[in-house]
Formats: sequence, C-alpha cells, structure tokens
Amino acid sequence: MTATTKKTSKEAKTIKITLVHSTIGCPKQQQKIVEALGLKKINQTKEFQDIPSVRGAIAKVSHLVRVEQ
Repeated sequence: MTATTKKTSKEAKTIKITLVHSTIGCPKQQQKIVEALGLKKINQTKEFQDIPSVRGAIAKVSHLVRVEQ
C-alpha cells in the first residue's frame, strides 16, 4: 500500500448524524453549529466524513443529535 492509498481508506470512513431534538431554546452558538452541519428539521440525517472538525462540532451539540458509524 502506498501512502495515498492509506489516506483515502482513512477518509472513506463516514458517520451519519441525525437531529433528534429541536434547537429552540438552545444558545445561538449551538443553533449555528446545527445549521452549519446542514440539519434543519428533526429526524433529518446527513452523512459526513469522520474527521476531527466534524467530531468537535458533534461534541458541542451531542445532546441534540444521534451519531451512527
């Protein structure tokens, strides 16, 4: 395996994020994070690459979303 092959296999990991609670009553920062993830409606699911920046966003709104690997 070459270095580029290892990198692409690592990037191929994805996670599914589902909004399960409303952002009404949440701080503006959390509302912006959910919006930045592209989640607008409850039970809406998006798929993202499993990278540290996405994991950080999930950590800040973990009480509002469900994560599947």
